[in-house]
Amino acid sequence: MIYVFDENAGVEALTLKGELHKYLIKVRRHSLGDVLSFRNKESIEKLHKYEIVILEPKFATLKLISTEELEINPLKELHVAWCIIDSKSVEKVLASLCEIGVSRISFIGCDRSQKNFKIDFKRYARIVEASMQQSGRTSFMSFDIYKNISSFVQEFPDTKVFDFTENILQDSSNFKRVLIGCEGGFSANEKKLLKSQEVFRLNSQMVLRSESAVIAVASKILL
Repeated sequence: MIYVFDENAGVEALTLKGELHKYLIKVRRHSLGDVLSFRNKESIEKLHKYEIVILEPKFATLKLISTEELEINPLKELHVAWCIIDSKSVEKVLASLCEIGVSRISFIGCDRSQKNFKIDFKRYARIVEASMQQSGRTSFMSFDIYKNISSFVQEFPDTKVFDFTENILQDSSNFKRVLIGCEGGFSANEKKLLKSQEVFRLNSQMVLRSESAVIAVASKILL
């Protein structure tokens, strides 16, 4: 873990108790004299370092020893437009997308998206925050939802599309927005709607699941 989120990070004396105390002391096995890094979500650009000065079975007291402005963010930005799939599948790759550097995910109701999937943005945010603490990233990933592809492309006409085509994504490719379909791909009506967009595929003969495609495309563009 690179740093820990705490709403009190920045004060002179920080007290750890409850689950955070259990995790840092009993699971991570930090001890007296260890220096830990903390950030406050309200001023995430500041990194606060604390030394453990009192260690008890149910709480620990830490003393602030330094504060510096230190941001760790992706070198590029990528906005993923993702046709809605099972939230469980999204959750499996969300931490990886955060670590790769995806800046925003817009979930889109597509023709082949199942209608019973519910998106829990609060749960997604918790997964992303845990990933940020593990990877060191200091910019939050944002989430939103669009009713259909038409409304998204109308707002973002520069959107590239991942689909079946002869056009292979090159190593030198650099763009800011990509549309990924759900299981089963785009419908005939959606393909017609997207005919004016730039379409690409990866250099692979295998058919990727939607979540695999998101990881692969994001990695190709951002890393």
